[in-house]
Amino acid sequence: MNQTLPPSSVIEALLAELGPLAVLAGDDVPVRNHNDYSGLQASPPLAVVRPANTAGVAAAMRICHEHGVAVVPQGGLTGLCGGARAPAGQVALSLERMVGIEEIDSAAATMTVLAGTPLETIQLAATAAGFFCPLDLGARGSCAIGGNLSTNAGGNRVIRYGMAREMVLGIEVVLPNGIVVTSLNKMIKNNAGFDLKHLFIGSEGTLGIITRVVLRMFPKPASAMVAICAAKDYGNVLTLLNSARQNLGPLLSAFEVMWPDYWQFATTQAPGVSNPLKGDNTAYGAYVLVEALGTDPVHDAQRFESWLGGLLESGVVPNAALAQSLADGRAFWSIRDASGELHPLWPSHLAFDIGLPVACMDDYARRCREVLQARIPSVQALFYGHIGDGNLHIIVYQPGAAEQPKALVDGIVYGLVREYGGTVSAEHGIGTLKRQWLGHARSPEEIELMRVIKKALDPQALLNPGKVI
Repeated sequence: MNQTLPPSSVIEALLAELGPLAVLAGDDVPVRNHNDYSGLQASPPLAVVRPANTAGVAAAMRICHEHGVAVVPQGGLTGLCGGARAPAGQVALSLERMVGIEEIDSAAATMTVLAGTPLETIQLAATAAGFFCPLDLGARGSCAIGGNLSTNAGGNRVIRYGMAREMVLGIEVVLPNGIVVTSLNKMIKNNAGFDLKHLFIGSEGTLGIITRVVLRMFPKPASAMVAICAAKDYGNVLTLLNSARQNLGPLLSAFEVMWPDYWQFATTQAPGVSNPLKGDNTAYGAYVLVEALGTDPVHDAQRFESWLGGLLESGVVPNAALAQSLADGRAFWSIRDASGELHPLWPSHLAFDIGLPVACMDDYARRCREVLQARIPSVQALFYGHIGDGNLHIIVYQPGAAEQPKALVDGIVYGLVREYGGTVSAEHGIGTLKRQWLGHARSPEEIELMRVIKKALDPQALLNPGKVI
């Protein structure tokens, strides 16, 4: 490695190896590669490298390693924590050309895909083959599966299927020095040594670049039941959750809770969203979306309706609406997904993705709201999330502020997270935006072990430097 070489030399070497279609520099760098979705200030990278295959990724990494130039992996650029933003002087390595389904193995119930493939493409391919890809999140049409795995994405169905890592059997990865490690395993049972894929899943592109992946496919659902349930208070929510787990069993696929502040916003201000509950429902303590997926349309629907009817009759659920069609189900989900409509109404709002023990979520939300209101004039805060799997989302906004009080709000939100023994990132990763708060969720010993692993695989700190740790 020669750290004294000028930046032009690495671009020349990349062009010579990969060609002008794969290497864009200077004014040719697309604006989209200047940033991810974190809201940080845009930063044009030294160059964007767009390999067409794993060999191209390996060549790019080898060349950058030899020249001492840092590399930032980029997928769909939908990340919220700054993990895919390449500062000036660094090379962005985009997987946007590495798109496609390589194989669907019906006997093994697996799909082998290139890492730049959009999640929605994988979902549609699974459906067409008679299977189901349960990983799902709002950015499905734009996010790439490699990015999903590098951040260990969660999404809407974690309560049943687990995080992204639970859906992966094998991966191929390029190390910081350009070495390719291929382990496209299709077997659920494989205890031959360390399961190395878990080093890279969730490491946010700091240890290696995922280029191919073998995903587990699941049986295609033949039934889908969705209901919106009102709850008197959070204790009532926990009763409903326990009942759903006990009576719906493996059918339960989502349990989403919306506090009244969020519900009021979604059903009165979000465009195209309506309130499905009849009567006066302004006094409830929470609103719950319950989804169940099964393989028997007749009996699954009967089981779900019987369960919900019993809760209504006993008074455990004071009010509810049951989807009567796929359109109803989508409409119910649009309430939960209405947070995506906030940008025009609350520009530059602050969004948080935290994890907490399920039992203390309401207490956390109450205290967090109280502290925010006491310290920030006219502040507004919305609380909602995947409560069945311990994930709470918070949106905070101070109307009329020239600049949102991010440092103050971060300190309040994450300070309480540490007090409650939670995590500062449930499903979005750390990137740069949460790096200073990592110690609120991980012990010094854990962080030091992360540093040891990073140094072992990337001793020159050239792959996504400054991210996570």
